[in-house]
Amino acid sequence: MDLRSIAEILEESRSTGLPFWEVILHYDMDERQVSREESMAKMLITWQAMQDAADAYTGTRRSVSGLVGGDGMRMRQYQLRGKSLCGGYVGDVMAEALSMAESNACMRRIVAAPTAGACGVLPAVLLPLTRYAELTQRQILEAFYVASGVGVVIARNAGISGAAGGCQAEIGTASAMAAAALVQLRGGTDQMIAHAVAIALANLMGLVCDPVAGLVEIPCVKRNVIGAMNAVSAADMALAGIESKIPVDEVIEAMGEVGRHMPVEYRETAQGGLANTPTGRAVKEKLLGSNSSAK
Repeated sequence: MDLRSIAEILEESRSTGLPFWEVILHYDMDERQVSREESMAKMLITWQAMQDAADAYTGTRRSVSGLVGGDGMRMRQYQLRGKSLCGGYVGDVMAEALSMAESNACMRRIVAAPTAGACGVLPAVLLPLTRYAELTQRQILEAFYVASGVGVVIARNAGISGAAGGCQAEIGTASAMAAAALVQLRGGTDQMIAHAVAIALANLMGLVCDPVAGLVEIPCVKRNVIGAMNAVSAADMALAGIESKIPVDEVIEAMGEVGRHMPVEYRETAQGGLANTPTGRAVKEKLLGSNSSAK
């Protein structure tokens, strides 16, 4: 098995009787030539790294540019004051997404999931859930396998690089992975996982990559919040029985097509979108010097 499509995973699950997550586990074992125990130990290290990154966040650090830092703490404090429109789990998801994405901008240790620029999405939906639901370590690892399998399929058929396919490839993929993980954790079916992935990707299709001054800070950090919130809503829709009318593998192919046709200005070059606004250009000139305006 080569993880060429979500349909292939679903068929493998149906024919072997293995759950979605275990199909991915077996793929990893074959791909890396490791035992079941070694594969799960590697996945556990990833989960622990996410937890460590969250624990290390204080809200006091700022990125070298000074553009990013402290918003995760601001959101946490706002939430604690009872002011949040969302509150509860969803409010915590927003705070965690900001915190983790800020940690990346501040050069702290994070887990690329699937990229550093989208590192806040998956932990944002998983870490708070462990505080609102009784989840075992095994359940978390199973969700990680589901998310990983989804990420591999998207990477092979559409891409996960902002430079190649825009922010839809980074935040969009992270959101789809997170939505799949949530459905797994909430006891959804394999078909529900597929629909959650399709819905999450379709919702963010066409999202451009336009980092101000070429830094993975603005609007990247806040887009992690959007990716996480999108994942929660996509998972809930799928769990409610709402289906994507376009099959998931067709959605992935469409995302790849959109990315390939996206003008270069909107693919991490900092030449279009927010990066090319008057303020965006001013920030670039201030940070990189007067020569940057000619580039």
